[in-house]
Amino acid sequence: MFSKKANTIFDRAIKTYKTNSAIEQKCDNPFDKNKDLLSFLLFEKCWIDATQWAYEDVIRDPNINATDALVLKRKIDASNQVRTDTVEFIDGYFLEKYKDVSIETNAKINSESPAWAIDRLSILALKIYHMHLETVREDASETHKGNCKKKLDVLLEQRTDLSTAIDDLLDDIANGHKYMKVYKQMKMYNDDELNPVLRASKK
Repeated sequence: MFSKKANTIFDRAIKTYKTNSAIEQKCDNPFDKNKDLLSFLLFEKCWIDATQWAYEDVIRDPNINATDALVLKRKIDASNQVRTDTVEFIDGYFLEKYKDVSIETNAKINSESPAWAIDRLSILALKIYHMHLETVREDASETHKGNCKKKLDVLLEQRTDLSTAIDDLLDDIANGHKYMKVYKQMKMYNDDELNPVLRASKK
């Protein structure tokens, strides 16, 4: 099943990223994009998410100075753009894979594309990793660890449900029961012509 492969790759990406304490690291992707493009993209996707998770932790430091916060905000914005691009690459992979499927006349479109569901699965893997750490923290109270264990159980159940939903969606697309579209990003705040502040800054 696809989700089993994806979850295994996500866990591997997180483990690899966490072997180094640096936030910004070159992605140590073990997959060859020319031989296994999907695995390559999944690993890249989770690496981006792991990096952004670390950024988000740091920017919430109540003592961070304004200059550092602004620099970090720009990095988060750039990371979000790369994340979105990677999601679209993954959807492009599935569009190519299923391009010759005969779609049923009563086929329906899903509320989200496969890759955006996979995006949530990658982030869920990070939540599970970090919540597990809270259950074994030596400096935490038993109450804290117990509460985090309950949350971890919910996250694990959520991963099971989301994994099943993704597998079902891909199966439906493969069999023509559903079809997919990819709406390319229409982000306005990064566009020099669509963001009025950026547009004004060019004058």
